[in-house]
Amino acid sequence: MFDIVVIGAGHAGIEAAMAGARMKKNTCLVTLNIDMAGSMPCNPSIGGPAKGIVVREIDALGGLMPIVADQSALQFKMLNTTKGPGVWSLRVQSDKEVYKKKMKDILLHTQNLTVIEKAVQSILIEDGKAKGVLCQDGTRIESKTVVLTTGTYMSSTVLRGHTATSSGPEDQMTVNTLSQSLRDAGIQTFRLKTGTPARVLTDSIDFSKTEVQPGTNAFLRFSQMTKQEDVLPFLEQKVCHLIYTQPKTHQIIQDHLQDSAMYSGLVKGVGPRYCPSIEDKLVRFADKERHQLFLEPESLSLDTTYIQGFSTSMPVDVQEEMVHSLPGLENCIIKKYAYAIEYDAIDPLQMKPSMENKIVENLFTAGQVNGTSGYEEAAGQGLMAGANAALKIDGKPPFILRRDQAYIGVMIDDLTTKGTNEPYRLLTSRAEYRLLLRHDNAWKRLLEKGYEIGLVDESRYQLFVAQQKEIEKAREELKEVRIKPCQQVNAYLNSLGFENLSHGCSALELIKRPKVTIEGLSFLLDKEYDKEVCQAIEIETKYAGYIEKAKRDANHLQKMEELVLPKNLDYMNMDNLSLEARQKLTKIQPVTLGQASRISGINPSDIAILAIHIK
Repeated sequence: MFDIVVIGAGHAGIEAAMAGARMKKNTCLVTLNIDMAGSMPCNPSIGGPAKGIVVREIDALGGLMPIVADQSALQFKMLNTTKGPGVWSLRVQSDKEVYKKKMKDILLHTQNLTVIEKAVQSILIEDGKAKGVLCQDGTRIESKTVVLTTGTYMSSTVLRGHTATSSGPEDQMTVNTLSQSLRDAGIQTFRLKTGTPARVLTDSIDFSKTEVQPGTNAFLRFSQMTKQEDVLPFLEQKVCHLIYTQPKTHQIIQDHLQDSAMYSGLVKGVGPRYCPSIEDKLVRFADKERHQLFLEPESLSLDTTYIQGFSTSMPVDVQEEMVHSLPGLENCIIKKYAYAIEYDAIDPLQMKPSMENKIVENLFTAGQVNGTSGYEEAAGQGLMAGANAALKIDGKPPFILRRDQAYIGVMIDDLTTKGTNEPYRLLTSRAEYRLLLRHDNAWKRLLEKGYEIGLVDESRYQLFVAQQKEIEKAREELKEVRIKPCQQVNAYLNSLGFENLSHGCSALELIKRPKVTIEGLSFLLDKEYDKEVCQAIEIETKYAGYIEKAKRDANHLQKMEELVLPKNLDYMNMDNLSLEARQKLTKIQPVTLGQASRISGINPSDIAILAIHIK
């Protein structure tokens, strides 16, 4: 008997299994093929807008993705640096083969974790509770909780042109019985679609016709545990390349639009809004003359390049024409053709904020099976599902992050409150408190919470305590440094567009000014500070007023989150609630008044009535 059984070793399954093991639960990871653990069937990269901050949050909660992403990165790039720190996000180009191998090695050598290679046929359910899994070969694996992280493998179909093939991604097998067992238990599923572009032989590309896209020349990392010697030096990092679609490309696509699986009627599932196929881009954005495409290396051990932004479900012969119409790819050799993939997902409105299913007790779900897209979103959900499965076994309250505490909290709240009918993607615009949810402060926001429930070990916690002391010490020292008007100070300020300093002030006060940095004031300081310490102090100082306002707004949200709604309230017979409110509250069963207020169609008068009912 295991404590936790995790189905699937994708990005969600890895974090769920590792979270359970770190919390000292006897955990079993069941996967079709351990060699495919942590595979990247789509883009060979991790991070990006909002997503990069999620990876930092996973690190603050002791997760594995940030460490392996750093160690397997071919390029580091900080995005949105011309904008405010609330939207800065790290992105790495990954060596997908190294990433998989490292993940496999860690999983096979983790205490409290057993890996079993089998196909799961169904979930064992007795009296409305998950009791383990039944494998296709008849093996029963019993457990106290089950975490379902099957990604795009449930009843998946690969689509190209007018052809549909029952298959998982990257020619892996699919599982056709699992989703039916969920439906038999009363869980609703629906079809979603995603896709991936072609891969071409790198040696067959003429890069002279492309624009070079280098990384950022600085020591960057997802994990605070990563040291500079753990990552590829900047001069050894690989570059990506930018090209654009051509009029000929658009003409080929328009001429063959009905040959695409998406427009031939073959596709039944809903595709991603924010990462559409190239044919969908042409239809939806018909006024655009060209579309950006990025040529990205997949691995140092592979001679293949990924054409980001060129996902399609066209037939193979049409793909040949399309790819060869692109600059630099006129004579390239296609190693793998693009395809679309349809799969079963679970309606996330059937999920509690703890990631536990509302219909089947002790069943937790995470990743693309919940209707999301992206490796990072999957990993964040997996970590939370694994942690909450462990807490459920111990009879402890669930670990739930609020919208003002983490992007992970924003995502899970969106899924459980609003649901989705298309692949959900995290965006910075989804977060109301993004100035609080920054790349630089993930450890400060979350690490102590992870430590309290057993996700974070003692060594990582002590490093965090030391880092916070270092920041506070530096802040106090800068407060004590007095700066008086002088030629050198005025020259520095003039170079930044400021007038001469009229009166003395502290170094910390001077840092409030835009563009003034601790490094810029180094000629006045008697010591050198760590760059990450400087960044933390500068952001907190320059944006202090905005941050305080965001915290006040968040405190109002927190008060509403503290008002817990009783279980099994009879909303349908509650006087003065609108009919829409009664129906949606009955369906979603919000846990708190705050969650109820975010349900689409619930208006302030409905919330006022609920508040009176609670009192």
